[in-house]
Amino acid sequence: MKRDLRRFAAAGALLGALSVGGTAFAQKQGGVLKIGQFDSPASMSIHEESSNTAEGPMMGVFNNLVLYDQHISQNSLQSIRPDLATDWSWDEDRTRLKFHLRQGVKWHDGAPFTAQDVKCTWDMLAGNASEKLRLNPRKAWYRNLQ
Repeated sequence: MKRDLRRFAAAGALLGALSVGGTAFAQKQGGVLKIGQFDSPASMSIHEESSNTAEGPMMGVFNNLVLYDQHISQNSLQSIRPDLATDWSWDEDRTRLKFHLRQGVKWHDGAPFTAQDVKCTWDMLAGNASEKLRLNPRKAWYRNLQ
């Protein structure tokens, strides 16, 4: 009998804790999210690295022209969302892609973000710039760009 009463009291206490405003076990907002990293990346350059070891932590540091929507589990053309680009359009032949850039974006030193910055990055990735990346693991992706 005592055992049954203890179980009943424990169940009642648990139900009471769960029903207090519906937030008895809720986390507070704000704070710092700490995520363990399984390895030490060779560098913090997202263009010169090709593993999640560098790319994952750096996603919160760098912006992209576009990103896949993180709330859609399957990446597709329909799940691409703007980041530094506000929108984009193809020409009639679908050989040129035009990006309209977000206005008012600045680099860490206060310099404005411009189309010349985007061109510089594309030229480096394609291997067409005077400056070269130390490693360029995705260079082959851009070999058919003009």
